[in-house]
Amino acid sequence: MSSPGRTRRRRALVVLSLALACGGLAASEVDNRVREVEAAVGAPVPVVVAARDVPPGAQIKPGDLAVRDVPARFAPPDAMSAPEEAVGAPASAGLVKGSYLTVGSLGAGEGAGGGRGPGPLRRGERAVEVAVAGGGSISEVAGPGSRVDVLVSTDPGQGPGRTQLALESVELLELSAGGATDAGLAAVEDGAAEGAAANASSVATLRVTVRQAVYLTAAQNYARELRLLPRPAGDRGRAGRAAVAAGEL
Repeated sequence: MSSPGRTRRRRALVVLSLALACGGLAASEVDNRVREVEAAVGAPVPVVVAARDVPPGAQIKPGDLAVRDVPARFAPPDAMSAPEEAVGAPASAGLVKGSYLTVGSLGAGEGAGGGRGPGPLRRGERAVEVAVAGGGSISEVAGPGSRVDVLVSTDPGQGPGRTQLALESVELLELSAGGATDAGLAAVEDGAAEGAAANASSVATLRVTVRQAVYLTAAQNYARELRLLPRPAGDRGRAGRAAVAAGEL
């Protein structure tokens, strides 16, 4: 006959075993749920936000910024991922606490009727050259310092063809329309160009973040076409994510 103490210990072990089993099941369920959410909205990515209100034109200081993790689908295409990319730059239109910090929210020249031309690169910024289509018409309405959106079109022969708004309100530093100064464009004449350069007519130099520079370089190598959409001077509005697949036409 079992003693009362032994019975209590046995019951405690049973309860503990059940608790551990339930905990394992719960952890597995949470892990599965996390994977489902990430598959739907993307894994969390770091984005810089305003830690407090910053008045228009004020120079951004380290204490003005914070980093938050948000699902990739909800992060703006031109969002900054590191505070050092923005420290020292002027907040052109001011910042509201909690708002995303994007390339378009920082002060820069408006070009083409907007006053100043492009200024020097700031900390965290890069100048990247990309081969773009339709450069001749762009040069008529946009000059150095203008803001442009970037469209990227993929080739249906390499998967589901689509055109998407890749970057918003990035600064155009230079546009060589119809020139053959870039090796990629020179290769077009020889039929050796690949990627976006094969359909390009111009070379655009854009002011971007490091992450955007990597993205645009990959797009130039593997996408079918890059195209710029000039913005009116002073237009810093958000167009939001937009994409059209070939099957929708």
